[in-house]
Amino acid sequence: MDSSLHGKDKMFNFMFSKEESRLLRQEFWTSFGKSFPKKWILYNTKLKGLNFKFHFDNKKAMVALDLEDSLEHRIKHWEKLLALKSILLEDYLPEAIFDESYILDNSKELSRIYVPLAQKVSIHNKDTWRDVMEFFNKNMTLFEAFFEEYKHVIDG
Repeated sequence: MDSSLHGKDKMFNFMFSKEESRLLRQEFWTSFGKSFPKKWILYNTKLKGLNFKFHFDNKKAMVALDLEDSLEHRIKHWEKLLALKSILLEDYLPEAIFDESYILDNSKELSRIYVPLAQKVSIHNKDTWRDVMEFFNKNMTLFEAFFEEYKHVIDG
């Protein structure tokens, strides 16, 4: 085994202080905004409880559409999204995963459609940032295009 590669792997296994981690996260999101200067929809969907999210931590990256409102609103929007599932998968995001009961780390339950980045990445490893930024830009652009095209159906 190449010792320099092994040493590099070890370098990313040490713990970051909360402040170091905060600064790295801030640097990533600032860099992402500069590399892909676009006004994302995110929380501005105009549909209560339906939001787009970028997620990047020290283990994984994903883009997601979350339904976080009352159970009644979640069910209403979820049923409409399920009716559009084949369109989303065939025309926009073939790797999208539909999870009606997704549990967050804080034990909160929501409904989520998400696309995970297949490769192992970490926000603490700058060598993975470019791949994550390109993944975010490509997949969130497609997610938003789907949403804009079918928003009237989801809200109907």
